[in-house]
Amino acid sequence: MTGDGPSGPLAGVRVVELAGIGPCPFAGMILAEMGADVLRVDRPVRGVMDVLDPAADLLGRGKRSIVLDLKRPEAVAALLDLCDTADVLLEGFRPGVAERLGLGPEPVQARNPRLVYGRMTGWGQIGPDAATAGHDITYIAPTGALHAIGASGAPAVPLNLVGDLGGGAAYLVMGVLAALHEARSTGRGQVVDAAIVDGTVHLLGIVHSLLADGRWSDERGTNLLDGGAPFYAAYRTLDGEHMAVGALEPQFFATFVHLLGVDVDPADQSDRARWDGMRATFAAAFATRTRHEWTEVFAGSDACVAPVLSLREAAGHPHLADRRSLVEVDGVLQSMPAPRFSRHPRTAPAPAPAIGQHNPEVAPTPQSPQAPAGRARRRR
Repeated sequence: MTGDGPSGPLAGVRVVELAGIGPCPFAGMILAEMGADVLRVDRPVRGVMDVLDPAADLLGRGKRSIVLDLKRPEAVAALLDLCDTADVLLEGFRPGVAERLGLGPEPVQARNPRLVYGRMTGWGQIGPDAATAGHDITYIAPTGALHAIGASGAPAVPLNLVGDLGGGAAYLVMGVLAALHEARSTGRGQVVDAAIVDGTVHLLGIVHSLLADGRWSDERGTNLLDGGAPFYAAYRTLDGEHMAVGALEPQFFATFVHLLGVDVDPADQSDRARWDGMRATFAAAFATRTRHEWTEVFAGSDACVAPVLSLREAAGHPHLADRRSLVEVDGVLQSMPAPRFSRHPRTAPAPAPAIGQHNPEVAPTPQSPQAPAGRARRRR
């Protein structure tokens, strides 16, 4: 990293992250890329599904790693010592697990009252489902989000972007930063209860607003932003690929139909009775050319049309390539940190540590046997 500051806007902030999988390590990665010193505390026990080569451990970027067996009292004592000088603790255990380990908010904040204790769960710390297991899809299912996504028929599964990362990690980071800001001025930390269900419901704010205004139907695939509108959808091209259309505003819709070369009156955009006919017309037109040809047709226009690219193809998109949004490091395709800071420009993502790499300098005792060199582990 280069710039006026040493490492980023969070330089000097110390974060202890109890290793896991999904939203908690993603949040830790974001904080590390903002300049925080993030120390990941890994467990010595590893499973086949938990092992990653450091080069592929993208959620470990920029962190340090130590191994502590938290079933041992001396390891718990060592972790509490680390928390004495930390600003933030991140944990993603089920409710009650940290307390049983002797690492709940009360003992930690009794020793360090200014510490921000960030808790990442699917259901939250309270509620009838709080103690039950789940994953992204089952967390977003009760919120209405899964029901709303996709065309008619079965809901579309939106990767784990909506729950784990959007409703989970992003809200944990926001909560931690807000609490950290207050702690800096008051000297008092607090517990941040980040629940995927809460964040996902919050992300639906615009949809709830449209629903309240009578402009959103609770029937999937019939609305403006769920593929129901023919001018906000994806269409198959001659070569079996797809183009995405997002021509919502009238002026953009007019440009779209003009460049597509179809006989559709832009004034009919909001006439739902004509939507089925429009969709058929658009589909027939897109099927006459390849994705590449249509990309050239719409390039540089305000038609709001873009090619649907695969994960690997995205790296070659001219705009993403120019911004270096995606880079390849040691043969691994990955994103650059986001957002960008003018005083702290990044030249490349920071590497992830090997499991226990920093035990000698951080916690030489007590420690458990380190993972094999060149391996990193994540757990949920």
